[in-house]
Amino acid sequence: MKKRLLTDELRHRLIINGTIGRDIDHVPLVRIFDPAGAATWLLTELSEGVEGGADILFGLCDLGFGYPELGYVSLTELEEVRGRLGIGLERDTSFRGRAPVSVYAEAARLPGRIVETEAALIEAAKRLQQR
Repeated sequence: MKKRLLTDELRHRLIINGTIGRDIDHVPLVRIFDPAGAATWLLTELSEGVEGGADILFGLCDLGFGYPELGYVSLTELEEVRGRLGIGLERDTSFRGRAPVSVYAEAARLPGRIVETEAALIEAAKRLQQR
């Protein structure tokens, strides 16, 4: 049985972000993680999949190999993942995005992993403003 990672409200908010345009630097709405591994996703948008259902998520994807990147992932595939312990991925119910996804991506660039500390996000935002 596949695990449902998104509430109806989160699904709706992600679809709205996916509808209003790719040129907007959205704040992540959802953090999905592997409780038995290093993989983490900070997701901002949900758009239509091949079959016409909302299935394609966009955000910062960190599979734990040292190279987090902005990209796309299938919600269906995330819900079907069974990690090393067979428990599947989890949604961080306490997550609240504090910066646009570009800031999280910049903060992740140097350490090679998603970081969420206030200091790292502030420093990343400064670096982006200087470009």
